[in-house]
Amino acid sequence: MAELRLKTVFRPDGHTQALRDGTVKPRTFEIEYEDVPVLIQAFRRMVRGLEFDICEMAMTTYICARAYGKRFTAVPVFPARVFHHGAILYNTKAGIRSPRDLEGRKVGVHRGYTVTTGVWIRGILQHQYGVDLNKITWLLSGDEHVAEYRAPANVIPIEKGQKLEDMLVSGEIPAAVNVEMEHPDVKPLIPGPVEAGFEALRSTGHYPINHTVVVRDELLEAHPDLAADIFNVFAEAKRIYVERLRNGRIAAPSSTDERYKRVIDITGADPLPYGIEPNRWMIEAILQYAGEQGIISRPFTMEELFAPGTLELVG
Repeated sequence: MAELRLKTVFRPDGHTQALRDGTVKPRTFEIEYEDVPVLIQAFRRMVRGLEFDICEMAMTTYICARAYGKRFTAVPVFPARVFHHGAILYNTKAGIRSPRDLEGRKVGVHRGYTVTTGVWIRGILQHQYGVDLNKITWLLSGDEHVAEYRAPANVIPIEKGQKLEDMLVSGEIPAAVNVEMEHPDVKPLIPGPVEAGFEALRSTGHYPINHTVVVRDELLEAHPDLAADIFNVFAEAKRIYVERLRNGRIAAPSSTDERYKRVIDITGADPLPYGIEPNRWMIEAILQYAGEQGIISRPFTMEELFAPGTLELVG
C-alpha cells in the first residue's frame, strides 16, 4: 500500500466513480477522499486555507488564485464542462430586445465576479453578441473566493438585504447571471439556450471548461512523479465511464450523462478530453476572457498554469 495518503476532494460524478470506489488506484499515493457536498465550499477552503492536498476547483477561481500566488498548481484534468448560453436570465418587461440592450444597465451576478459561469457567459455576450461589457454595471450578491482580488470599477456589491431574484422580478435590474428561478416574466436572454450551446459546439468547437484539479505545490515539489500519476488515474477513471456511456451501459442516465452523450453524438469524440493540446483553444479562450474582464492583469503560459510532467499528457 502506498505510504503517501492525500486528502482529496472531487465531485463523485460518473467519470470519477472508479476513483471514488477504488476500481482505479493511484500508483504513488492513496486517496483519502473527503466528501464536500457543496463543492464550491471546497474551492474556498482550498484557496484560503490550503485544506486539501488535491482538490477539484473552478477554472477561473484557479486562474485568479494563480495570479495571487496561491501555493497550488493544476494538472490538465477538466472534470466539468457546461454550456453557458442559458446562464443569463432577463425580465421580459424590462425593455430588453437583444443582449446589447443590457449596455448602460445594471446586471446581477450570483456570488462573485470571478465565478467561472459568469466569465463564460460574459465572454459569450461580448464575442458572440457584440455586447460592450464595460458599459454594464455588474451587481454582485457575494464575495470572491480569492480574498485579495479587486474587481474593476464597474463591478459593485449588492446593497445589504437585497436579493437578485427579487430585483429581477420587479424589474429593478433587467437581467442576472447564474440565478435559478421560475417566474412567468423571467426567461433566458439567449433564445433556445440548450440548442444554442450545442450549435456553438457544432459550428465553432466552443465547449467551455468549468473545472480543473489542483495539487499543493509542496507535494509536487517533494514528489516529481505525483502530477503524472494524478493525471493518469483521473484519465483512466474517465475512460471507463466514457466507454460505458458510448455503449449505453448507464442504467439511469443523469442530465450530465445525457449532455456528454450528446457531445459524443455531435463530435464523435471523447466528451471529457484531458490534457493541454485537446483543450488549448478553450484554455486560451478563458484566459483571454479573464484578461478582458479584469480578472487577471497578464496572460499565463501553459507552463505556468500546469504542473511539470503533465504538459504533454493526453487522456
